[in-house]
Amino acid sequence: MSERRSPLFLERQSYRGRRLVDFLRILPLLGGLLWAVPLLWPTGEESTVTTSEAIIYIFGVWLFMVLASAAVSFFLRRSGLSVERKDG
Repeated sequence: MSERRSPLFLERQSYRGRRLVDFLRILPLLGGLLWAVPLLWPTGEESTVTTSEAIIYIFGVWLFMVLASAAVSFFLRRSGLSVERKDG
């Protein structure tokens, strides 16, 4: 009555690829949260952040998002995995 079961653990390359895909799916949410940080900064006379610093922050987050997605895409392409859409 003992059934042959597949191993519980995935091979290392497949596991890393799945985690990269997971990171790629969470990246837009992370970017949105980082872009929302300036909304928490104080405004008015008590503000210690200048407008130019805020714009540098926004473009820094944008650059981070571009570089992170390019790096993950590179590693996924190198490993032979792809992000599959599950429509319908």
